[in-house]
Amino acid sequence: MARSTFKVLFYVNGSKEKNGIVPIMGRVTINGTVAQFSCKQSIPKTLWDVKGNKAKGKSREARDINLALDNIKAQIIKHYQRISDREAFVTAEMVRNAYQGIGSEYETLLKAFDRENEVFKKRVGKDRTMATYRSRVVARNYVAAFIKSFYKRTDMAMPELTPDFIKEFAAYLSTEAGLHNGTIWEKCMWLKGVVMRAHFNGLIPRNPFAQFHISPNVKEREYLTEDELKAVMTHEFEDSKFAYIRDIFVFASFTALSFVDIQELTNDNIVEVNGEKWILSKRHKTKVPFQVKLLDIPLQIIERYRPIQKDNRIFPGLNYWSVCKPLKRMIKECGITRSISFHCSRHGFATLALSKGMPIESVSRVLGHTNIVTTQIYAKITTQKLDNDLTMFGDKLSKTFNGITMS
Repeated sequence: MARSTFKVLFYVNGSKEKNGIVPIMGRVTINGTVAQFSCKQSIPKTLWDVKGNKAKGKSREARDINLALDNIKAQIIKHYQRISDREAFVTAEMVRNAYQGIGSEYETLLKAFDRENEVFKKRVGKDRTMATYRSRVVARNYVAAFIKSFYKRTDMAMPELTPDFIKEFAAYLSTEAGLHNGTIWEKCMWLKGVVMRAHFNGLIPRNPFAQFHISPNVKEREYLTEDELKAVMTHEFEDSKFAYIRDIFVFASFTALSFVDIQELTNDNIVEVNGEKWILSKRHKTKVPFQVKLLDIPLQIIERYRPIQKDNRIFPGLNYWSVCKPLKRMIKECGITRSISFHCSRHGFATLALSKGMPIESVSRVLGHTNIVTTQIYAKITTQKLDNDLTMFGDKLSKTFNGITMS
């Protein structure tokens, strides 16, 4: 029978040197298999004994570091003996993982990610979309590739994660994966969410990513200003098709419905509550319920096309090519040269609603968003709204500090 070889040694990682300080690493070797790990210790490079695999001298710092390394070695030996008693073949990674706490449910990053993705997948078609699920899977696979490339490992224990992990992951997505900033932000947010929930559920004592922030650099959302929307509403078109496209766009601007939601809108979705008419439905994209009160303008538009309604549809015969494609030409005829898509009507509704003082929680509900963070990105707070808010704030402060003169 071949002799089993087992060895534990410590070394410093010179490539991670910062101001003369280097991290101490450990290496387990068993029967030709090798596994490395961080000792969570740092030391001045000049204090490390390369041949002795320990700190030099008898200073307080050297004694504390060597004691910590002795404890680590003792734990690894204990795990090696325990695993050897029950397994016919033992690898270095098995022992290293046992030392790091890998093995129990939700204690490894990728296992937690997989579990969450499976739960998310069950909600697809109810209140989540397949596209979002696929985005989560892609994020998980990027994390796996990063761990393999950067740490030479197949997984990582949750307690091992440090603030540097997600920073290095973001850098990896940029330099190695070639992703743009918006996509990097998205993948990092999926990762951050998994770790945040692990902390919330008591699986790790702290959230190492709590202070990590990255800007998505979201492209400025285009929308029609109040004056531009008035110009579109009052323009007289010679082409009746443009007039129809205008009416559908204006309807969306006052209801925040997407094109497909307008396509699917029926008379059954319009109900009367306390003498007022409301649209009650679910967003086609997310299946999230939404409700929006029908104001005078959209009510006028509904009545305008009531004579041609078919199959209970409010706007029969709508299709993307006949409305959304010619939309830019219709907008241009109104004297607006910016690139405006049909979806800009939702942006416009959100911006106008916020500028008129509607709480963002109400705007989010009308838009049918599953997360208010989406609304914060979606809806631009106008300069006018900020100016009004600050003026109001200044007036209140003036009353509070009236009569006070700086000395």
